[in-house]
Amino acid sequence: MQTDAVHQSQFVLLNDSTTPVLSRLSYHADEPFAVTVAFRTERGRWVEWTFARDLLVDGLVEQAGLGDVRIRPDLVEDEALVILEIESPDGYASFELERADIERFLAASYELVPLGAEVDYFDVDTLIDEITNV
Repeated sequence: MQTDAVHQSQFVLLNDSTTPVLSRLSYHADEPFAVTVAFRTERGRWVEWTFARDLLVDGLVEQAGLGDVRIRPDLVEDEALVILEIESPDGYASFELERADIERFLAASYELVPLGAEVDYFDVDTLIDEITNV
């Protein structure tokens, strides 16, 4: 069975909390430049953030991101962790993610759309239709 999406669920730690939060990374071949990370709230809803796949790739080896989403390896405390920081007008959150989980997720996304080949999978006409039909 061929699929055009990759999903990976995992528990992550929020800020300095000891209670893990369920998270889900998603990648869809029809949006080849983007990944989505979602976190389950205590009310059972999901809060989603979409950002560039390149940001996730770069964040494995160095600090990446200047805006609302920043990713960096945790080289001070634990090299097996990646820190994902999210900021909005409503607040700030810092999540600890397992590096191995991120690497597995990215490898699966590369099987759908190889890194650097995103433009070959990007449908400009569909994007224009979405923008003009609002």
